[in-house]
Amino acid sequence: MNNNKINYLENDNSISYAQGDMCNAYADGSVGILSSGLIWLFTSISAFQYGDAKAIWVLLLGGMLIHLISILVSKSLGLKGVHSAKNYFGKAAMEGTIFMLMCIPLAFGLSLIHKEWFFQGMLMIIGGRYVTFSTIYGKNIYWFLGGILGISAFLLFKSNAPVLTSALTGSCIEIAFGIFMLINFRKRQLNQKL
Repeated sequence: MNNNKINYLENDNSISYAQGDMCNAYADGSVGILSSGLIWLFTSISAFQYGDAKAIWVLLLGGMLIHLISILVSKSLGLKGVHSAKNYFGKAAMEGTIFMLMCIPLAFGLSLIHKEWFFQGMLMIIGGRYVTFSTIYGKNIYWFLGGILGISAFLLFKSNAPVLTSALTGSCIEIAFGIFMLINFRKRQLNQKL
């Protein structure tokens, strides 16, 4: 189907149409990855300027705004920024978000032992969340992104990396992946128009 705006449930109720709707709404999820990467960047700046404890709160508060920021950025890029209300992958994404939120107290508990562990725990949690996006968006690159974040979290933990290093690592990984995926999404859009 060459039409970039898919009316998937009016024509078909297949997985590929549901994934197409999610991809069209959120640029393959790249906007959310970029938003998260920017929040990690602000977190690292906060760790550098104000200390580790404040950086925890920047990441927590920024994380609560990721979806809103993603929608605003999506719309500014000319994307829908919302999926169809009938799309069952939208519900799966929300369920994954709830699971991730339920894991955050574990990471916060780790911060009471060592503040660095909060950030490494969050990288692991977020990496696990990205793996589910492989099904939601139909993009296997999410397995790679989730794996890279998980392996990075483990290596940061093993090397006793400071908060700033962990936050910058999360930022660099997500911004790089987000830009790569946004460029690929735009290329696909251009090819569909030709």
